[in-house]
Amino acid sequence: MTRLDPPKPTGSDAAPPDESARELRIAIVAARFNDVIVSDLLQGAMASWEHAGGRTGDLTVLRVPGAFELPVAAKRLAETRRYDAIIALGCVIRGDTAHFEYVAGPAAQGLMQASLDTGVPVILGLLTVENEAQARERADVTRLNKGGEAMDAAIDMAQLLRKI
Repeated sequence: MTRLDPPKPTGSDAAPPDESARELRIAIVAARFNDVIVSDLLQGAMASWEHAGGRTGDLTVLRVPGAFELPVAAKRLAETRRYDAIIALGCVIRGDTAHFEYVAGPAAQGLMQASLDTGVPVILGLLTVENEAQARERADVTRLNKGGEAMDAAIDMAQLLRKI
């Protein structure tokens, strides 16, 4: 039986810089809607990439209009077979209309389906929050940045699938 390593810790418990991303190719598809939040998520993801020894030329970043467009772009990227993992970053904030329900759930479902259809890990970095304060807290590059956590998950999944 082959032993698989447990996932590495994230955030303040993260290990010192390593080379876990050195031979990987990752794509990030990020929504432009709620750009202030998504840009912070993207910044956190890129910082985690650098921390893991990822090379600039092996990271692709594409922008789409909003969260609803993330699944089709993620699936197209995965279908190219050029990437070890895809990260989808976005932010949907609940409002006074049914917009949240029409976007958040279907976007998450579409991202999962893209991963299952292609066999390429598609990491959900889509914030689904009640208000802007929650979004800012989860995107804060000095604290709980979920973009960085998404990158860590992408690297872990890409390495895991290489071992299987």
